[in-house]
Amino acid sequence: MINRKLSCFLFCSLLVGCDNSESTTVAEQIGPHPKLDRPSAFLLPPISVPSKTDWAQGQTPHPASGLKIESIAQGLAHPRMVYQLPNNDILVAESNAPGSEAITTPKQLISGLVKKDSGKGGKGGNRLTLLRQDAQGHWQKYPFIQNLNSPFGIVLIGQSLYIADADALLVFPYQRGDLQLSSNSGKRLADLPSTINHHWTKSLTASPDGKHLYVGVGSNSNITENGLEAEYRRAAILEIDPQSSASRIYASGLRNPTGVAFDPDTKKLWTIVNERDEIGANLVPDYLTQVKEGAFYGWPYSYYGQHVDPRVQPPAPDKVASAVVPDYALSSHVAPLGIQFAQGSRLPGFSPHGVFISEHGSWNRKPLNGYRVSYVEFSQGRPVSQPKTVVDGFVSEDQKTIYGAPVGLTLDNQGALIIADDVGNQVWRVSAAP
Repeated sequence: MINRKLSCFLFCSLLVGCDNSESTTVAEQIGPHPKLDRPSAFLLPPISVPSKTDWAQGQTPHPASGLKIESIAQGLAHPRMVYQLPNNDILVAESNAPGSEAITTPKQLISGLVKKDSGKGGKGGNRLTLLRQDAQGHWQKYPFIQNLNSPFGIVLIGQSLYIADADALLVFPYQRGDLQLSSNSGKRLADLPSTINHHWTKSLTASPDGKHLYVGVGSNSNITENGLEAEYRRAAILEIDPQSSASRIYASGLRNPTGVAFDPDTKKLWTIVNERDEIGANLVPDYLTQVKEGAFYGWPYSYYGQHVDPRVQPPAPDKVASAVVPDYALSSHVAPLGIQFAQGSRLPGFSPHGVFISEHGSWNRKPLNGYRVSYVEFSQGRPVSQPKTVVDGFVSEDQKTIYGAPVGLTLDNQGALIIADDVGNQVWRVSAAP
């Protein structure tokens, strides 16, 4: 375990203008018009990450009233994404960063050590595992596809299973009920940006008609410290034709679009975005937004519309002027990583017209923020009101210990919510209480 006092000393000694106090409440940072603090200047950001402790026997996260939670898979290797197949099998992508980003700054070294202490840096399995329920109701694990390269996004169109690795979009032939696929049976449909891989996850969804795939590609930096050349086709959502493999940038200026999904009611594309760091505990709010074709959402030049980030040089006032304001702020540093529209859900107290969001949790603010699965209700195709907590309890009440962190979300055929926990190395199932 890292010497916390030493790491804290190293950071505090290198901070410039450090103020990690909470001047704006989390509630004020949520919704279509978040309150934004004045930026702070940091040489290195403060870090606050609890130490990992395994879930004890019988210990679980805390579901909201009227819900129950159970573990359906344990002992996984950093499960990041879950995807429900038509026969109710569940695919689990076990992965973590491919390790292609060089450590060139003290911040990268120290933050990497602290994240490892929290369990968020656990080694990924580079595979897909299949979960199937047997006749007695127990979930069994089967090795589904091996030898992948940091897989994340998964989507099935007909009999074609698409997987977004860190460097490529792959396609595999799939028959209903398959228990295992050979890694040699897949083919490389399209290359994906893979240099440096500061943000390595590639989120994935398909249009309702199955004619196009949409891939969320994160930036290669916080705010272009690796140069603009490293950001080619990054901080964007790519649209790919699965028939021809042709692709284009569908929307840009999205620092790290970690989840993409279509609203079943309106058929509009939505995304969750991890915003930039190192300008304060309350900046910049991560967000949920409808993705408009051809739109630019500000990164790196501005945030939340026309709020200029002066760290980015040279400035681009024309780009700032065109920046679209996101639809709904989730508050700062919650790190949303999973999105699932609620249509088909049977969780009491949560309307089918809304969206579930996994908040993987902050690492650079105190008190911590996120570490829960939340729900945002929609009305007439737009998010409304404050989020409701679906599941929390992934960290201890004193915020010194982390047991788990939610990532991927899906719904099974019974309307239960399935949650990948990459720190606890488990998959959880949330359903109505008896």
